[in-house]
Amino acid sequence: MINSTDFRTGLTIEIDGGVWQIVDFQHVKPGKGAAFVRTKIKNVETGAVVERTFNPNEKMPAAHLETRTMQYLYENDGMYTFMDTETYEQEELTKETLGDALNFLLENMEVTLQTFKGRVIGISLPNSVTLKVTECEPSVKGNTATGATKMAKVETGYEVRVPLFVNEGDSLRIDTRTGNYIERA
Repeated sequence: MINSTDFRTGLTIEIDGGVWQIVDFQHVKPGKGAAFVRTKIKNVETGAVVERTFNPNEKMPAAHLETRTMQYLYENDGMYTFMDTETYEQEELTKETLGDALNFLLENMEVTLQTFKGRVIGISLPNSVTLKVTECEPSVKGNTATGATKMAKVETGYEVRVPLFVNEGDSLRIDTRTGNYIERA
């Protein structure tokens, strides 16, 4: 059990059966009345951010997240198969569990899965991935004075804004946190 006065940024706690991570906290002691802890917490599963206040003597159970390095193998009928790189155990996840990570997931890519009480609640990708452009409009010479961009579709089906000089078949580095183009690879 963790006392609310011991809250720190990044700490994970369990509230109402859900796993929440503390994004920001502030100990408030008003001139009149009792002190309290104002927090901004994020649901690890859904990503929802909520502001909540706690009494200083309130205790929360700590949520112990386990992380495992897994390798993405393949997709079969909407189920995505991952293999633990140490034990070679395989685990299947749904499209809903993976969320936006599907936009950047390539076969044989190593990712980190976060589990809570044996249930996968999150996936962490590398900060950037290299993907090949499969579709984009052709470049038009002389149309680059304003830093214009165009849409390009990469091998995972994700569409990203890229500079005009990018062509079909080019490899691009894309930031997995924001989904933005970084550079040609």
